Amino acid sequence: MSILNYQQQGTGPHVILIHGLLGSLDNLNMVARDLKAHYCVTSVDVRNHGDSFHDNTMAYSELAQDIIALLDHLAIEQCTILGHSMGGKIAMEVALTFPNRVAQLIVADIAPVKYPAHHQQILAGLQAIDLTKITSRKDADKQLSPYVKEVGVRQFLLRNLVLMNEQWQFKCNLHNIVECYPQIMASYNGNSQYSGPALFIKGGNSNYILPEHKNTITQLFPASKAKIIQGAGHWLHAEKTVAFNKVVLDFIANN
Repeated sequence: MSILNYQQQGTGPHVILIHGLLGSLDNLNMVARDLKAHYCVTSVDVRNHGDSFHDNTMAYSELAQDIIALLDHLAIEQCTILGHSMGGKIAMEVALTFPNRVAQLIVADIAPVKYPAHHQQILAGLQAIDLTKITSRKDADKQLSPYVKEVGVRQFLLRNLVLMNEQWQFKCNLHNIVECYPQIMASYNGNSQYSGPALFIKGGNSNYILPEHKNTITQLFPASKAKIIQGAGHWLHAEKTVAFNKVVLDFIANN
């Protein structure tokens, strides 16, 4: 079985960090930076992202199995798992399917529910970039701007572009991600429970975790707690790094 690309830093109890859609392991660097002083932090590239292998399916059962294969490869019996957005869904799937491998679960701004498709503009914009006509990220940014208005979002997306043999190309497998998009939006469809310590961190300005999700969360994660980071949106770890990291460190230390 292929093993996910990963980066490990620090020593101590194990913490696994899982990024969101169209991201890569360095997205959670600002979290890893504070955690690595006390923990052994393993940041991963999800399949079809970063430097990990490519595959034409992205069902959460398989994405969770990828994490377990990595834990086995690294001889990690048990760990804390933190996932943001899609990474949070993967983290939840791991905890629900392999509860004995997860000491604690931290989910950043996502619920275990089906979300309506809402990345169409982004995916269409990325697919519209003519890689043969760009000589720099700036050129790509120009092509993407009619589709994605926010400069910060464009900068984040364009980190997927790399120069290889003097030709710009996507590091992520954009085709597979687009094809698997319905799987990525899907809800958890098992009937397990994770009764270990779980923390859901919501961005105060984000609408990813809503009051109507509370029952589902409590049903699947009976011991879960919630924290809201005021003034932060969906990218709460990047927007309010100090507050986010404090919440994470306090939660891990207290359990």
